[in-house]
Amino acid sequence: MKGADGLELRSISVAGTRALSERCRLSCREIEIEALRNGIIPLRYLRNRATYRTEDQIRFLESRVAVVGLGGLGGVVVEILARAGVGRLTLIDGDRFEDHNLNRQWTSTEKNMGTSKATAAKERVATINTAVDTTAHTTFFTADNGARMITGCHVVVDCLDNIASRFVVEDAARQAGLPFVSAAVAGLAGHVTVIYPQDRGLELVYGPREQARDVKGAEIMLGCPPQTVALVAAKQCAELLNLLADRTGQLLRNKLWVVDLSDQTTEVLSLAQ
Repeated sequence: MKGADGLELRSISVAGTRALSERCRLSCREIEIEALRNGIIPLRYLRNRATYRTEDQIRFLESRVAVVGLGGLGGVVVEILARAGVGRLTLIDGDRFEDHNLNRQWTSTEKNMGTSKATAAKERVATINTAVDTTAHTTFFTADNGARMITGCHVVVDCLDNIASRFVVEDAARQAGLPFVSAAVAGLAGHVTVIYPQDRGLELVYGPREQARDVKGAEIMLGCPPQTVALVAAKQCAELLNLLADRTGQLLRNKLWVVDLSDQTTEVLSLAQ
């Protein structure tokens, strides 16, 4: 077939990847990586090519990303990362679906109420991209178990719904030497930031951790409409993919991207160090 530039393009289909996986006794992820290294484009990533180089796509497939919290933000983040071809996902959430999740949590359905969010996310990924390896932890992230669950990861993504828990995850990421992509939603507004281990991080957004309480505040008062969740999660993924592609000059490090759909405003605020 021909690419967008009109030149002949060597490619491999999803069915071809699966067939080679069975024949060579390698995972679909390994087949896709070798194909890319040999100038063969998996057709599922064809529309990524204008934005990301072959080297970037290989990096995505070789990376492991931990997603902490698999509700509104987390469900969309997992969906996007699986479709983008991030090859290994560690999915962490001890919660189960309830009816009020249905308005914005993409992995929730009327049929899976009461089931594990982590298990549902893992099952969803399996229907989207067989090249993505997933590990599901059906437990909440804590100071005691967090370090173990993010071992071997390259990035940690915060998709939680309360400030106190975010500080716990930030601490674990910092101790592991990992970058941390954090986001929050309240009503029609949300924000995203990128934190490296040496940065002051969340205290520049929320203030001293001693003042953080383990309760849901703005989210409960202002709600979580699906359009805000989807938009903020997409921006979170854009930062994560830039990070994996080593486009560090474009990151929201020491910055806070803020969007408010009620008045159509978007701002990037500098966070004082």
